[in-house]
Amino acid sequence: MHEITCPHCGKAFTIDEAGYADIVAQVRTKEFNADLQERLHAAEKDKQNAVELAKAQLQGELQKAATAKDSEIQALKAKLEADDVAKQLAVRDAVAAVEKQRDELKSGLEKAQLEMKLAEASLKDKYETQIKDRDDAIERLKDLKVRLSTKMVGETLEQHCETEFNRLRATAFQKAHFEKDNDARTGSKGDYIFREADDAGTEIVSIMFEMKNESDTTATKHKNEDFLKELDKDRTEKGCEYAVMVSLLEPDSELYNSGIVDVSHRFPKMYVVRPQFFIPIITLLRNAAQNSLKYKTELALVRAQSVDVTDFENELDSFKAAFGKNYDLASRRFQLAIDEIDKSIDHLQKTKEALLGSERNLRLANDKAQDVTIKKLTRGNATMAAKFDELKGEDAASED
Repeated sequence: MHEITCPHCGKAFTIDEAGYADIVAQVRTKEFNADLQERLHAAEKDKQNAVELAKAQLQGELQKAATAKDSEIQALKAKLEADDVAKQLAVRDAVAAVEKQRDELKSGLEKAQLEMKLAEASLKDKYETQIKDRDDAIERLKDLKVRLSTKMVGETLEQHCETEFNRLRATAFQKAHFEKDNDARTGSKGDYIFREADDAGTEIVSIMFEMKNESDTTATKHKNEDFLKELDKDRTEKGCEYAVMVSLLEPDSELYNSGIVDVSHRFPKMYVVRPQFFIPIITLLRNAAQNSLKYKTELALVRAQSVDVTDFENELDSFKAAFGKNYDLASRRFQLAIDEIDKSIDHLQKTKEALLGSERNLRLANDKAQDVTIKKLTRGNATMAAKFDELKGEDAASED
């Protein structure tokens, strides 16, 4: 048994072993719980302190990271702003360059249009003057032709052409040669040879000329075609590129009176002109050769400088097309004439065949008529035989 005094009232009492053990257990449990609570409370406090410390550390690190990120963002913004400024400057410079180029093209176009108008006016005046000169030359030729003898007609046409050329030699043909063809070593010669070369001595164009005319009183009239073959021979032998016949033959021909006639379908690079087109044909052929040489030189220079050559090539193609168009027109006219001749030949051939057929039929009819006899006619016809016998009897009686 155990005696226990109450700490509150001081009264003593006794308890057995089991009760005492129970009380001791209760006391121990209460102390343990109190101690446990204190430890838990301390642990909780340590936990809170650790959490607060961790939060503070984390917040500090986050603050540092945020500060670094802000610095990076500011740097990126500054870089982007600098790039934007650079782009704006580049765009502005590019726009300024394009606008400048546009203004230069516009100015160049206006200048080119003005130059073209001035050139057109100059060309118009030039051709009006040439037309007037040709008209005057025609009148002079008409007047001369009435008063000239047969021998002088051809010589005066040559003199006229030489005079017309010499009138323009100093202004339009400074580097050209226009002289009589006096070289007859090959057996024949033309009337005049025109040659022109550039400063380097390269021949630009060469033309063999033949002047043909005849008096109105000449009994046998010649045609232009009668002299083309000989002119082509002279052109080849003298090494000329073109051949031109200045002719007053066939004065009523609408073809030759219409202007410059291209006869290249008969002989290469050959033309027939009236005297009023003598200077224009030289100008046309020379300008064609000069333009071709000019375009080739300019194209080579422009290609070497990496400049667009489309316009130059188009102009060259236009020139070739225009030149080819005249050739094609002459070829078509020639072919039309050939077709008409073929039709006429075909018609005459059919007429010939019809006449030959008629002749054969007439011959057969004549042969049949010659072969007809009274015996053949009365064969198998007793009545007609009796009639002819009766006529024979009457003829015999009358003869007696």
